[in-house]
Amino acid sequence: MKKNILCFGEVLWDAFGDEKEAGGATMNVAFHLAQQGAGVSFASCVGIDASGIELVEFLKDNGLYSDLIQRDENLPTCEVTVKLDEHQQATYIIPKPVSWDNIKTKTPLTACAKKATAIVFGSLVCREATTRDTLLNLLNETRALKIFDVNLRAPHYTLSTIQTLAARADVVKMNEEEANLLIGAGKGDLKDKITEFRKKYHAQTICVTRGEKGAIVWHDHEFYEHPGFTVDVADTVGAGDSFLATFIVGLLNKLPIQQVLERACAVGAYVTSKRGATPRYVDGIVDLMVK
Repeated sequence: MKKNILCFGEVLWDAFGDEKEAGGATMNVAFHLAQQGAGVSFASCVGIDASGIELVEFLKDNGLYSDLIQRDENLPTCEVTVKLDEHQQATYIIPKPVSWDNIKTKTPLTACAKKATAIVFGSLVCREATTRDTLLNLLNETRALKIFDVNLRAPHYTLSTIQTLAARADVVKMNEEEANLLIGAGKGDLKDKITEFRKKYHAQTICVTRGEKGAIVWHDHEFYEHPGFTVDVADTVGAGDSFLATFIVGLLNKLPIQQVLERACAVGAYVTSKRGATPRYVDGIVDLMVK
């Protein structure tokens, strides 16, 4: 049976020089959930400009458009400048304010949250009060599993907002750099940091991705690790988002966590081997990687 997963967050264009790709962390998660056959709804906001019209077409083409996509008459659709270093690691220049800074609490959105099996949200979309308040309202209205994707993009976050979201979450996913920022770089090894985070925020599941070194998960009082897969990296955009989508599918289907982690690492690695955050899967490629 398909799960009803609500993804709430930003949708935008990632600009790589003269090329651009549809993106946004939570949209990327929704895209990969849909590719993996999950029942997913996506909530965001675009402008009424040409970029917004193009994004709506992308969402329609990929089964992610509904009345949960709001349209803002005053704020522009977001276009992010992506810069890649010599290791193909991405940094982002994110304009402000943009349309997804103004997602409002509306009846279709609240109704979807109340019926959801899980709700996925990140920290970037919460940088402005309107959208942040909308998300907090939804979290108050739903009994869904709450999945927080820590997505720290300086200067677009405050520690108080991160703490508020972490305290509301059942599942928290972050990368190793974010773990160091939130817990402290000098406080023991990664397992110690995860344990400390768990004691403070009481999440049921904590996942920390480690780039090419794979990931580590704390779940049901046990640690699970995977060393990752070696691929030729095109860029790292969207790798963590595809990892999270795969992890969510496995978690909701109650698969063994080690199996879930391995497959999530495989999908994340596959995405790094392609340009942009939303490549189509090659039939059987992930199954081949995990064998």
